[in-house]
Amino acid sequence: MAKTRRPLIICCVVTAVLLIIIIVTAITLYFTLFKPKQPKITTQSLTLESFSTNVFDPIDTNFTLGITVGIDNPNYGGFKYENSTSYVTYHGDVVAVAPVMADTIPARGQHSVGTTVLVIIKNLVTNPNFPKDMATDTLNFTSTTTLKGKATALKIFKKKATTYSSCEISLHVLERNVTSVCKSKVKF
Repeated sequence: MAKTRRPLIICCVVTAVLLIIIIVTAITLYFTLFKPKQPKITTQSLTLESFSTNVFDPIDTNFTLGITVGIDNPNYGGFKYENSTSYVTYHGDVVAVAPVMADTIPARGQHSVGTTVLVIIKNLVTNPNFPKDMATDTLNFTSTTTLKGKATALKIFKKKATTYSSCEISLHVLERNVTSVCKSKVKF
């Protein structure tokens, strides 16, 4: 009876050791190779596409910004996000809203997201900072976007994730050009 149990015990020990090795390897890979990293968001182009004004009514002025943002995903998993909205604020007041269409950012890849934003000056002139900013020829905006979706690694591991990005945008009115600095953060 003891001889028939011995192969069973050896099989159980070998299986347990292999299972422990697989679990330790999976945990090590998760905390090193598959550890979520912050994406790098850069403004590839930020252009002043149109600027229209009414000579008889300066408040009736609008401008359109064309924004293309590059996202560099250093993770070993892709990120699929839902439709979202980007808000442009001027000293805390929302002055423009832009749609961001659902898409996928590939694993360890780069992706460009483009949209246009129509800013209506009528929404700006009510802000008490507007006269000071116009006197200095620079209008400072903040663009914020929240993307909710799923991060996927090896098409097996799926985790809900939310990406927050914020861009500080300066519009130089007389020069008709735009500069920006963007920051991003991902929460799992």
